[in-house]
Amino acid sequence: MAPPVYADLGKSARDVFGKGYHFSLLKLNLKTKTSTGVEFTSGGSSNIDSGKVLGNLETKYKCAEYGMTFTEKWNTDNTLGTEITIQDQIAKGLKVTFDSTFSPQTGKKTGLIKTEFKHDTASINADVDLNAGPTIHGSAVCGYQGWLAGYQMSFDATKSKLTRNNFSIAYVAKDFALHTNVNDGQEFGGAVFQKVNPNLETGVQLAWTAGSNATRFGLGCKYTLDSESSVRAKINNASQLGLSYEQKLRPGVTVTMSSLIDVKNFNQGGHKLGMALELEA
Repeated sequence: MAPPVYADLGKSARDVFGKGYHFSLLKLNLKTKTSTGVEFTSGGSSNIDSGKVLGNLETKYKCAEYGMTFTEKWNTDNTLGTEITIQDQIAKGLKVTFDSTFSPQTGKKTGLIKTEFKHDTASINADVDLNAGPTIHGSAVCGYQGWLAGYQMSFDATKSKLTRNNFSIAYVAKDFALHTNVNDGQEFGGAVFQKVNPNLETGVQLAWTAGSNATRFGLGCKYTLDSESSVRAKINNASQLGLSYEQKLRPGVTVTMSSLIDVKNFNQGGHKLGMALELEA
C-alpha cells in the first residue's frame, strides 16, 4: 500500500480537531447521484457574525472505462471551475489533473496542472501554477514499516526563489499515529493520535514559532455513543472549549450542532454556536 501524500500526513489527529465543528455557521449540504452515475453536490452556509451567505454547486461524472473524471463547479462569487482527471492511463499509479477557474465578472482566470504518482514505498506530487510565476509545487513521502518521511517545496520560477520549504516525519500504527513537522525553519509542530478503543479517539496538537515563547497546545477527543450519534470535545491553551454533537436522524440525514466557549471570559459572552445539516440520497 502506498504511503499518504504530504498533505495527508497527520490527518488523523487534525480530523479530531477539525471535523464536526461549524462555529458561527449555519450550513446545509446535499449530495445525490443519478442512475447514470452523475454526482451532484450542493451546499450553502450563512455566517452568523457577518451575515454573509455563500453557496456552491458541483457536478462530477466518472468515465471508468477511460479512467477519467470530469468535475464542474460554481459558487455564489460567480466563479466557474472545471477539473479533468486522468488516472492510471498514462502509467499505473499516475494521476494527472487539469484544474481551471474563470470569473465572468472580472475576467480573472487561473490554471493548475497537478500530477500524483503512488508506489508501494513512495508518493510524489508535482504541480504547476500557471498564473503565479509560474510556481512549481512539489512534495514526496517515503514509507518503511510504519515510518514516513516527507518533504514539500514551492519554487517561484520568475524570482528563482524557494518560497516554501517544509519537512515532516510520522509514524503510523494500527491505533496510533505520531506526526512532527518543520515549516520554513520557523514553524514547528507535532501531533499525536490514538484510538483508545472502538468508540474513543483522542488527539494532541502542539505548535510553536521560532523567536517566540508562545506555544499553542490543544487536546481533543471523539466518542461514538452508538451507530447513529457521537460527541466531540476540544480545548486549547487559550481556554477555548469546543463541543459538538452529531446525530443521524435517518439514513442520509445527519445534523451536527457545535459551540465554542471562551472559558476564560465565560461571563462576558462572545461564545459561538453553529449547526450543519447534511442530506445524501
